[in-house]
Amino acid sequence: MTFQSESEQEGDVAARVDRAIEENDVVLFMKGNRLMPQCGYSKRALQLIAQYVEEFETVDVLPALDEYRAALSDHSEWETIPQTFVDGEFVGGSDVLAELDERGELEATLTGE
Repeated sequence: MTFQSESEQEGDVAARVDRAIEENDVVLFMKGNRLMPQCGYSKRALQLIAQYVEEFETVDVLPALDEYRAALSDHSEWETIPQTFVDGEFVGGSDVLAELDERGELEATLTGE
């Protein structure tokens, strides 16, 4: 896990977002981290993913929230956090993950099965 400084530049954030999406099978951009989610939606997304995938990346967007929102919108056109990407494709936030789980499709979405 990489800790960002409070003064991350927009270009640095955009590069981090690009790298995280490209280099990880599953990545969750969230408020807080695995040990201490900082909002209920992030906690819910984290729990939904963790029930099917052991290893996935999380990125705490709070140190530069506005910059992360701008960088993520280039990939997802989604304004809210959390955001989940699987194999480079935007899946959705906690509500979409919950809907997929209710339909029995979340595990396959996350694992590519």
